[in-house]
Amino acid sequence: MSTPLTCTTGRRPDGAVVLTATGEIDMSNAASFAAALADTASSGGGEFVVDLTAVDYIDSAGLAAIFPHADRLRLLTSPMLVPVLTIAGLDDITTVSS
Repeated sequence: MSTPLTCTTGRRPDGAVVLTATGEIDMSNAASFAAALADTASSGGGEFVVDLTAVDYIDSAGLAAIFPHADRLRLLTSPMLVPVLTIAGLDDITTVSS
């Protein structure tokens, strides 16, 4: 059974491309999250934002989907996910803000 996850893309007023994820990211839906990241990365042409503020949970499969794009993205997250992203080392290779 797949865990509920919704990914949408849009642009902020400053023109930045944003991928917004809502729900939980785990091994049951990490492939769709990875596909959304790849689509966003290819459509934006430059740096983009991944908004995880509405994500309640992310496991190692979800984190693994982020790493290939870490040099081109900025993570916007809730304070609840900051420790997970820090332990994974994402804060060392990309910008993590809450």
